[in-house]
Amino acid sequence: MCPIIGADGNIFNLLGIASRTLKNNGMADEAREMYDRVTSSGSYNEALCIISEYVDPCREQDMNEEAEGLSQQF
Repeated sequence: MCPIIGADGNIFNLLGIASRTLKNNGMADEAREMYDRVTSSGSYNEALCIISEYVDPCREQDMNEEAEGLSQQF
């Protein structure tokens, strides 16, 4: 899950959030590949589609709720 829904819609901001998510999950190669594809894409919508191929877009609130649910299990 990647909290890009509701974030500042600047494509470079979204790319940074998605890239950080991938890197934090041991996927640095995929982050580089995504960056290269997004920066050579032809439109904002194409860039968003590429990002969505690499991460599961969600709201930050969704991530917080999931983390709370996991912590309650333990």
